[in-house]
Amino acid sequence: MPAALTLPLIALVLAAAIYDLRFRRIPNTLTLSGALLGVTLNTVLFGQEGFAAAWFGFFLALALYIPLYLLRAMGAGDVKLMAAIGSIVGPQNWLGVFLCTALIGAVLGFAVAANKGRLHRTLLNVAVLAGELIHLRRPADQYGDLDVRNSRSMRMPHGLAIAAGSLAFLALKPFVH
Repeated sequence: MPAALTLPLIALVLAAAIYDLRFRRIPNTLTLSGALLGVTLNTVLFGQEGFAAAWFGFFLALALYIPLYLLRAMGAGDVKLMAAIGSIVGPQNWLGVFLCTALIGAVLGFAVAANKGRLHRTLLNVAVLAGELIHLRRPADQYGDLDVRNSRSMRMPHGLAIAAGSLAFLALKPFVH
């Protein structure tokens, strides 16, 4: 990835993480400007292929993250941030960002749960989540603690995990082909 894409990606995810840590949300102005910047830069750098890759990355992120939002496992700002990242890095690189984010997010989630003395409850919730999803039921409908909008649920600013996953991807990318 050229620096013309890497630097805006870093700026976007760091701004989102800081804002999410401070205010527990990611603003639309940040995600929208990130998406527009991604499409514009890719088009300028790579022409029609860059334009197509930016939109494919954008819609791939939406396709994978909207179900998490509908399950009430993720906030809308997180979905829009990942779509903006997809428009910057394109579909192939976005999958790498997604995998890094998922792994780091899981580690951070368990660390936060352990720190709050809720690791046992979190592990039970993961089992309940899996069971409900296997039966094609939305876990938040039966278990309020599994709804990210519920004030009793343990929440972690996912913007932090997305930033860490993006930065980890950038650090690992030279070593993975």
